Amino acid sequence: MTTLTPPPPAAAADAVSIAHGPAAEPGAVLARFEDRVRHAPHAPAVIDGTRTWTYQDLDTAATRLAAALGDRVRPGDLVGVCLDRSTALVVTAVALARIGAVYLPLGPRPGARRTQAVTEDLDVACLIGDPAVLPESHRAGERVPLPLPTDGVNAPAEAVAAFADGGRGTRRAPEGALYAVLTSGSTGRPKAVAVAEASLSVALDWYRTETGLAPGDRQSLLIGVAFDPHLLELWGGLTAGAALVPAPDDVRWDAHVLTDWWRETAVTVSVAATPTVEPLLDRPWPHGLSLRHLVVGGDRMRRRPGPDVTATVHNAYGPAEATVLATAYAMRGADARAGDTAPPPIGVPLPGVTVVVTDEDGRPVARGQDGELRIGGHCLALGYLDPELTARRFTAPPEDVRLPGVERLYRTGDRVRMSADGVLEFLGRLDDQVKISGVRIEPAEVEAAFEQDARVRSAVVTVQRDPAGHARLVAHVRPAEGPEPEPAELLAAVRAWLPEQAVPGAVRLVDGYPLDANGKVDRAALAAESPAPTAAADGLTGATPGERLVLTAVRDLLGRPATTLGDNFTDVGGTSVVAARLLAAVERETGVRPRAHELLRSTDLRAFAARIDTLLDQRRTPRPAGA
Repeated sequence: MTTLTPPPPAAAADAVSIAHGPAAEPGAVLARFEDRVRHAPHAPAVIDGTRTWTYQDLDTAATRLAAALGDRVRPGDLVGVCLDRSTALVVTAVALARIGAVYLPLGPRPGARRTQAVTEDLDVACLIGDPAVLPESHRAGERVPLPLPTDGVNAPAEAVAAFADGGRGTRRAPEGALYAVLTSGSTGRPKAVAVAEASLSVALDWYRTETGLAPGDRQSLLIGVAFDPHLLELWGGLTAGAALVPAPDDVRWDAHVLTDWWRETAVTVSVAATPTVEPLLDRPWPHGLSLRHLVVGGDRMRRRPGPDVTATVHNAYGPAEATVLATAYAMRGADARAGDTAPPPIGVPLPGVTVVVTDEDGRPVARGQDGELRIGGHCLALGYLDPELTARRFTAPPEDVRLPGVERLYRTGDRVRMSADGVLEFLGRLDDQVKISGVRIEPAEVEAAFEQDARVRSAVVTVQRDPAGHARLVAHVRPAEGPEPEPAELLAAVRAWLPEQAVPGAVRLVDGYPLDANGKVDRAALAAESPAPTAAADGLTGATPGERLVLTAVRDLLGRPATTLGDNFTDVGGTSVVAARLLAAVERETGVRPRAHELLRSTDLRAFAARIDTLLDQRRTPRPAGA
């Protein structure tokens, strides 16, 4: 195994913020999987619940799926995939790559309006998934039953290819695209970025080398399917000859459940979102794990792993426009700074990657100075499916800046600093874009979603942070003429349009917005007018210990003092990350540990609190002798 090392310090006269990763040679992705099929057909490829699929099984299933799609899906066609982490997803990815179609992951439960916007803008040939979750526009058209696995973890009840009964969008993927993923769009409509097989192959080469992933290993399939790092997991495992292990949905909600799952499934290499891993680093590292490497990304890591952590933790950074990840920083329990509570750096460029820290004019700044991070090299995506947007964000380097082999630089919009030895430190965003639960969110996209509602005249979204630095969105809504809408009703309406992480934690109805000297909305002043996240005492008179704990914690985590015990957790803004924090708070205060599904299946917070009270009573009641 080789480990990335910082480039040698530049001479004083050349100490500008430019760093190059080691040389890289783009290769193949699908062909490497097919090599595994030929050389080890009976090796496990997917361990899905109680069933194991061999590489030969997977190859056969992909061939059958490609045949079922027939000539309805052709090379270069965009195919929206509405499946969860499962054998069905893996078979679909392989089959589409074999056809030459472009894999467009939308997640297992894509919002109807969001999916409608995608299919209106993009030339999507069909959607693949359970017909029960497909949008109305694809329920009335032709549906082709597909021979996809319907058993195992997160498997669909049935699977079809659904063709829209009507017109299609006009934007196609550029030639040579292997996949496309959606990123947040400031117009309120998601934008798609297309990536070539060669670019993904470079990232996979680094991943296999850095983690030592090989036959006999077990690679998690843990990341949400609409989030592009799942492609690193999926193709990383298949090109290494390892076995993929799809994770049940509740694993992502609860750090305890996650570590139990790692232990029970003997996962050796895993990829996880930063907010999922952070709670693990705040407590003793679990014993009995086979986990050797953990690649973490999607949000700023706030501390280093402690000396008891037995896995190598890689703090990875990279936008979708740079093919999942562009820089990484490895941390081990034996490091001198293990356990340091300061945020670790995002590291040095991967093979084939060039990073440049620039000023507003795109010129490199001196090392040690802040600036915008721009990325070039083999890692770059082909571009957006919007040529005008591609031209704005992927630009040529300045003529007098020498960057051998780099024809384009992607402007990330992230503020960073490069140290004298070439290591990058992440400092935040230059614009209004924020990270919520590891996912990039454009406040303008959230605002546009609210403004689709006839009851809304305008909306402005601000960000609030709690004392621990966790961000939440607050929507400030000016209602249209007529009866004043209920905030809960507005939230319910935007859930069909936005991904989970982009749904605000609170809606505040306003008569107008404060303006700054330039006549623009003063977002800082608007945010200051919002009540800070606090726990209210209202409604707690006569409450049981469980009710008092649950209601106080939910109000504090969501910053919604008006929350009552009769509210449903998800309806008031609860997300998977908030749920994980709530479960951790319950355990910290009481010593009892409820499971995630007990929260999710509760009709309201009172029902969940009753479960907490039951657990507390069981702990206090002495067990009969001999029991």
